Amino acid sequence: MAIRTHISKQFDADLKLVRMSVLQMGGLVEEQIERAVKALTTADQDLMNQVVATDHHVNEMEVSIDEMCSQIIARRQPAASDLRMIIMVIKIITDLERMGDEAGKIARMAQLIYADDRMHKPRFLEIRHVANIAMEMLRKSLDAFARLDVVEAAQVVRQDELVDEEFRSIIRQLVTFMMEDPRNISSSIETLFAAKAIERIGDHAKNMSQYVVYLVKGKDVRHVDIKEIERMAQK
Repeated sequence: MAIRTHISKQFDADLKLVRMSVLQMGGLVEEQIERAVKALTTADQDLMNQVVATDHHVNEMEVSIDEMCSQIIARRQPAASDLRMIIMVIKIITDLERMGDEAGKIARMAQLIYADDRMHKPRFLEIRHVANIAMEMLRKSLDAFARLDVVEAAQVVRQDELVDEEFRSIIRQLVTFMMEDPRNISSSIETLFAAKAIERIGDHAKNMSQYVVYLVKGKDVRHVDIKEIERMAQK
């Protein structure tokens, strides 16, 4: 889908600024997630504190972009694909803000896990693996948004199934870990919350990709089977 050129150059500039701002916000969220996961897996206390302390930056960007969209609606009264673009942006920044919240949650769980001298620390190999998938989904969804690429968007939706499968595997491992030694319960529950936050990041990336399909194809695919989305993307 090509970006339309408007008679008003300022309208084009406004839309371009909004799109660029979304990508900047996405880059910030990606950085927050990477730092949170690294803090969790390496016991880096400074990094944990940094993620928690800078969470408000993501919130500020959401408010700023939302205000831009409100101004465009009020001044330009967009219609058709332009209106879909603004609606998509508003939805995407909501998902990005929630991803930022999940990054903060991962960092806070890490703070709890390493808060004392527990003898038993959970293994984080599986956490790192599923986090890599979720972060790849975020990068792809942002790329799909930047290029309005429905094929790449469909790939992200498909990957969410893998994240869900990996999360269920982590649950089984943590349950076994707790049953083997009750001293593992506290750290395992905190690890489970961190893993759930990563699973939710995958969900939000999937949402963002579905919005791209909505913009390009004009159809809401939030409750559409993945195979149908993939067929739609190929048309």
